[in-house]
Amino acid sequence: MKLISRKTITAAAAVAVVGGLSIAAVPSQAASPAHEKVPAHSSTAAPTLTARQLAKLPLTDRHLTKHEKANLAIVLRDYYVAEGSHIDVPTFVNSFTKDGVFNDMVAGQAYRGKALGTVLPYMKGLFSNVHRDLKRITVNGDTISIELSIDGTFDGQLQTPAGVVKGNGHKVAAPTADFWYLKNGKVTTFNCFVGYSKMYSDMGVNFDWASAVNQH
Repeated sequence: MKLISRKTITAAAAVAVVGGLSIAAVPSQAASPAHEKVPAHSSTAAPTLTARQLAKLPLTDRHLTKHEKANLAIVLRDYYVAEGSHIDVPTFVNSFTKDGVFNDMVAGQAYRGKALGTVLPYMKGLFSNVHRDLKRITVNGDTISIELSIDGTFDGQLQTPAGVVKGNGHKVAAPTADFWYLKNGKVTTFNCFVGYSKMYSDMGVNFDWASAVNQH
């Protein structure tokens, strides 16, 4: 994995895209709904959602079919098992089809196979408590679109060509959009778009525009 290139910046945040789950519609409960929704220990059993759990989600349309509810449960489980406090890489990887792909759209990077799980521990190394605040969830058959914020505390270390940037305790809230595509209960494609400029600004890491200008 490259260090401080734009691809690296995006790859780092893409991991946060698979962080934990915090329901924006129920701020007082923070991440607890995620713990209630999707058990992290089950990598083979199909996850399910109760009516009470669905009621707490910021859905744009609550009239979901049984198939759509099943797809949503799979996506929410992927968020849960990638949360900083209890990462479960095998469960996340196994939720994809054999040729499934995790696309970091802003960086132009793709992760397949075992590489699907490499970004999870890397992101935890930056933000040990990385999680996701879901704002809006739209379910349309085998497609799930989510507006969210990647949240965490910069308490780890970031390797760069200039040296190591040590965590400073800054709070991070990066605007993000996730698009999940499923088939027969498996994720075929996961496209994520992360606001890296905002994320790195929150961390106290800014682009060196002067050096870029001087190169020319």
